[in-house]
Amino acid sequence: MRKATLPLVLALAVAVIVLAGWPANSSPVTQASSITVPISTVVTVLGPDYSAPPAISKNDIIVYAQKKRQDVTSWTPAQGANAGLQLAILIDNNDSPTAIGQHFGEIKDFINSQPDTTQVGLFYAVAGSARAAAPFSADHSAVAQKLRLPLGRVSGQSPSIYLSLSDLVTHWPTGSARREVLMIASGVDRLHPGVQSPYVDEAVNKIQKSGVIVHTLYSGGLRLANTTLLQSIAWQNLQLVAGGSGGQEFFQGFETPVDFTPLFRELDTTLKNQYLLTFNTPQSNKKKGEFRSIQIRTELPKVNLSYASRVYVQGP
Repeated sequence: MRKATLPLVLALAVAVIVLAGWPANSSPVTQASSITVPISTVVTVLGPDYSAPPAISKNDIIVYAQKKRQDVTSWTPAQGANAGLQLAILIDNNDSPTAIGQHFGEIKDFINSQPDTTQVGLFYAVAGSARAAAPFSADHSAVAQKLRLPLGRVSGQSPSIYLSLSDLVTHWPTGSARREVLMIASGVDRLHPGVQSPYVDEAVNKIQKSGVIVHTLYSGGLRLANTTLLQSIAWQNLQLVAGGSGGQEFFQGFETPVDFTPLFRELDTTLKNQYLLTFNTPQSNKKKGEFRSIQIRTELPKVNLSYASRVYVQGP
């Protein structure tokens, strides 16, 4: 019996030595990286019902990731020298020409009303790609003149606008300016009309990884989705895209909106009340990096914050 106790004592001693080598509150299997990386994202700050918010400073903002408070290093209004914006208008080429055509004047007025610091590009979702009718330009009048009717359901057209949204984001060069999309569509994914579309999920992943914000404007009627169920799913798709990216989802009911003007007014208020946020977070231990959920809070009353639900954190 005495001979059997010696290996046991040695094993316990080794275990104590090994465990003593690990710092408190850490795991021998997975440890948080001691290296931090900066994460930059855009936050929209609004008052109730798209009203102008009160002044908000860096000290008013708290950021959490993985339930831990992060170090906020920069909180800058997207104004003045930081007001640069590239705004892509993406229209579903498969949607009803009537639904868009009756709002031509309102869309053109919105484009022409943009400030000089905003470059507007006009794109149509065609065959799984985002085809530019007008590339990004500060010549808003020239861009507005390129507006045309969608072709509707035409043989050979892409059945999923979410493939085109992914294409737009993938081929959008990075830069210091904000990058945002106004997607005018019924939201119907004809390639996968049911719930949990992989094309919607892929688009959300690419949007969040690139830091692009997508605002959605529901333009469809019942005739586009054929059934009320498919119509509800289409609306939920638009919610997923807008909510996941930190954008606004404009919806006035399942019929085509009578007037886009009040919706554009709300979008203008959104674009004029954004901040550029940078915070430090531990580097991912995964070689390919990872998505990390974040929460951004403020104790100021009657202030609504919109931001991407996840950010991409690079690995070693």
